Amino acid sequence: MDASSPDTLMRLAAFEHVRGLNEIHDQLTATELNPGFFFRGERYPLVNPQRGIFKPKQMRFLLSIKTVFPKPGGKVWYDDQREVHRQIFHGDETVDYAFMGKNPDAADNRWLKEAYENQIPIIYFLGIAPGRYQALLPTFISGWDGHALKTSVTFGTDPDTFVPPTDSVERRYALRTVKQRLHQATFREAVISAYNGRCAFSGLPEPLLLDAAHIIADKEEHLGQPVVTNGIPLSKIHHAAFDAHLIGIDPDLRMHVSNRLLEQNDGPMLEALKLLNKQKLRLPDRPKDYPDRDRLAVRFERFKSVA
Repeated sequence: MDASSPDTLMRLAAFEHVRGLNEIHDQLTATELNPGFFFRGERYPLVNPQRGIFKPKQMRFLLSIKTVFPKPGGKVWYDDQREVHRQIFHGDETVDYAFMGKNPDAADNRWLKEAYENQIPIIYFLGIAPGRYQALLPTFISGWDGHALKTSVTFGTDPDTFVPPTDSVERRYALRTVKQRLHQATFREAVISAYNGRCAFSGLPEPLLLDAAHIIADKEEHLGQPVVTNGIPLSKIHHAAFDAHLIGIDPDLRMHVSNRLLEQNDGPMLEALKLLNKQKLRLPDRPKDYPDRDRLAVRFERFKSVA
């Protein structure tokens, strides 16, 4: 790829813009994507709202692909909508991306082929919830099958270079990294949505300031699954306090503040934490999303041993 070509320079500008969005947002919506990016004073789109394969007319090669996460009960148009999450979590090296329509010679599918033949780095906007995306870059088209009407997609190992993975070890490492990121994104989305975007400790209503805290860490195979009942939405400071066992939750959904904090007197932030002691946790609307009592019991025993 010619580093000085207009196509490459535009691609760099698009990548830089999306990296900036990723630093601010855990996930991207139409609000972030629709404004596009700027190159030499002109605005260019990042995606086509109606199609999954996109190349700005000013660029020689494909810029982005997109997989929409179907709405509950909605129609699944392409196989990759069903399969891509399963392939990421259970696959080894690559995932599939379906052609647009049934004609391999259609313009959109030729763009996929040209990106494959020229090893062009692209952006993959992967749907993690209806209308919400993870931007994965650089991504590469690593195979093109006109008979099966699909391509293979490989993820890059270095976000600062345009070099595709060179062997199976690198491809597996890249997919494992994407898997970890997707796990966190989908878990966070599910947990925060269940609690209507509010901190379960304080009621803070700003999702950008919330984390999805695990009750039992995901590294623990027995109870650490990424399910809503193993998660609690917490603001950054409450998450830190929960992870440090400075605040615990008993199986009856009541909060407990450690003596370490209760015995200190140092300003309004600390006082706000101390006021949580013996208060009830704010709960989701649906009882089936409530924190799992067995997991809380295990976690509370750890809190008591530290506190």
